[in-house]
Amino acid sequence: MKPGLALLRISRFPTHHLYISSPLKRRVGVRMRWLLALVLLSLFALANLASVDARNAVNINQHSYIFINGYMDDTKIYQTDSGFSGQKLVTGTRGSGMVSRRQTVDVWSDNVTGESEIYFNEWGVFQYRPYTPGATQSDLKNALCAKNYDVGSVFSESYSEIQQLVKDTSIYQDDNVSLYLLDSYIKGTARVAARSVNKTGSKRTENMVMSGLYVGEAKIQEEIQIGDNPPLVLPCV
Repeated sequence: MKPGLALLRISRFPTHHLYISSPLKRRVGVRMRWLLALVLLSLFALANLASVDARNAVNINQHSYIFINGYMDDTKIYQTDSGFSGQKLVTGTRGSGMVSRRQTVDVWSDNVTGESEIYFNEWGVFQYRPYTPGATQSDLKNALCAKNYDVGSVFSESYSEIQQLVKDTSIYQDDNVSLYLLDSYIKGTARVAARSVNKTGSKRTENMVMSGLYVGEAKIQEEIQIGDNPPLVLPCV
């Protein structure tokens, strides 16, 4: 028999064990190691691809409720892409009176496939009443600002000329999601603002810009989720 040739023998035992000579064992072992390395590399590649897809996707969910007896001026702008591309939506309310309003917004886009969508719903009761702010000597103020550079989001709230303020604000931020929960009752002046920016390569898109001024007596609820996989979602009542 020539050196290096594999010898394959069937044993004489009833169990018919398969005996493989040493050269063939080494070849099989090398091939198995290469196969295992290839499988591991494929898994790492799929994981990296999934993370890239997650970063290239825009996902914004917002629920808000406002009840105010006084004066308000708020604007909300949404878009899935910059320029003359994608979906756009602008909404706002300005003036004096009594307003009860609820809004739901969902913004989604995939920067890789180009698919995008916006869902918007507004329910409201608007009644005009002239409003003149009364003189106040209050110098009481409260403010908060939170930023998430990994997600590209910022949220701020501020209160001034406070006669009465009851607030409950919760914020959660990590590498993948920003969650802002606001529930406030104010007699005075309130300002609420938020922004979401998505950057892919050299392209920069402001997917959400909102700002609101509320003067008088107001109940303000905002829930804003930017990113994926939030730890909790509490819809406004």
